[in-house]
Amino acid sequence: MFTLNPLQSKIALFMAVSITVGTVAPLMTVAPSFAQTSFSDVSSNYWASQFIQQLSQRGVIAGFPDGTFRAEEPVTRAQFAAMINKAFSKSAQRQPINFNDVPSNYWGYSAIRQAYTIGFLSGYPGNTFKPNQAIPREQVLVSLANGLDYVATSNVEYTLQYYNDSASISGYARSPIAAATDRKIVVNYPNVKFLNPGVTATRAQVAAFIYQALVSSNQASAINSPYIVSLVTPPPPPISVTIPQGTIIPVKYEKAGKILVTKDETAPLTLTTSQNVITQDGTVVIPAGSEIIGELRPGQGGSQFIAQKLILTTGKEYNLVASSDVITKTETVKKGISTSSIIKNTVLGAGAAAAVSAVTGDRAIATEEVLGGAGIGALIGIFFGRNSVDLIAIEPNTDLEMTINQNLVVSLQ
Repeated sequence: MFTLNPLQSKIALFMAVSITVGTVAPLMTVAPSFAQTSFSDVSSNYWASQFIQQLSQRGVIAGFPDGTFRAEEPVTRAQFAAMINKAFSKSAQRQPINFNDVPSNYWGYSAIRQAYTIGFLSGYPGNTFKPNQAIPREQVLVSLANGLDYVATSNVEYTLQYYNDSASISGYARSPIAAATDRKIVVNYPNVKFLNPGVTATRAQVAAFIYQALVSSNQASAINSPYIVSLVTPPPPPISVTIPQGTIIPVKYEKAGKILVTKDETAPLTLTTSQNVITQDGTVVIPAGSEIIGELRPGQGGSQFIAQKLILTTGKEYNLVASSDVITKTETVKKGISTSSIIKNTVLGAGAAAAVSAVTGDRAIATEEVLGGAGIGALIGIFFGRNSVDLIAIEPNTDLEMTINQNLVVSLQ
């Protein structure tokens, strides 16, 4: 959208930006010369030296006949207009106007008209421009953001809270300065956290701002400076969804097709969601394959799964208040029955394993066949001498479908 004005070949004019406050005409050289790119009063370790050098090479700024740059001198609105026209080439956005305080023979008349026409600068009420007024830092940033048609890409107040003195930013300037911040145009020396919006901009500061504006519009290469404000883009706010009480969660148990427990025992159990749980608009809130950690507990003459924690496939964890129906179906284990026929594709609670071991006389039930790997030796005595025992028989893929008993809020990000 924007292109740089070509450099003046071998001729450097000491334009308006080289004059001091109060001077009414730009200081110019009359003899051709090469553009000056180093200045006696700008050392290589000066914070803005690279910005100044780069803009002087482009012919946007110039020094004084004595070889100085005078980096700390203020910039007037007319001088800034001249800089803008040197830095940017842009088609007219509006018709030019004649300001009451800018006569046609004023040295900056053309520059001011052009800067106004291309949208970088505006006047004051009463059709005045105040060309000799020192320009504040916030005006420079507003001019660059507006002239380049930048808008804030994130919340304005969130962005501006980066600055410790954000309360001092004028109302009209807040959105453009947020846009300039987003585009890394702002350069704050010596403290990057202080914008000093109402302070008069110096020649060095304006050079830094303009150069960063060129970088932001892909017209210059980035300079590495610790004083460039570079915000980390905040993550988007999390989108939360409430899964209402009463929602059904289908589950499966991948280790076995059946679980046997006594009606009095508590056994740890981890299940997996067998299908996506989705909202009415089709948004997946609990993906298939998520884990539900809980335990089987005695309840109303049977056994019931009580959920404790939900772990989504993303790794996010939530406390979960949910439970299955009470399972009361039983399976009788009798003395003399083969243990292998009982435990085939089956896992047992520690109590059930002890019961099977005591009734059948088989002491070789493996711990991997017991929920949680619990030891069963101490429990065998409870069932010693029995010829049979009734165990709760659970088919987890159908019996343990659970209902959420309390609204669950989950994040989709």
